[in-house]
Amino acid sequence: MPFAQIHILEGRTEEQKRAVIEKVTQALVEALDAPPQAVRVLISEVPKGNWGIGGVSAKDLGR
Repeated sequence: MPFAQIHILEGRTEEQKRAVIEKVTQALVEALDAPPQAVRVLISEVPKGNWGIGGVSAKDLGR
């Protein structure tokens, strides 16, 4: 059972997260010849204050 874990900054729409799940699933189906129902995708949303970019939090960068 393929399992993909995706970490993203908070603030994405439900539609965007659905698109990620769909496209990651399709990529694993194609790459591994796995049945779609066997693929698992977990999206973890990280608060902007907990995500560092170049030594600065994404919150402070205004992302």
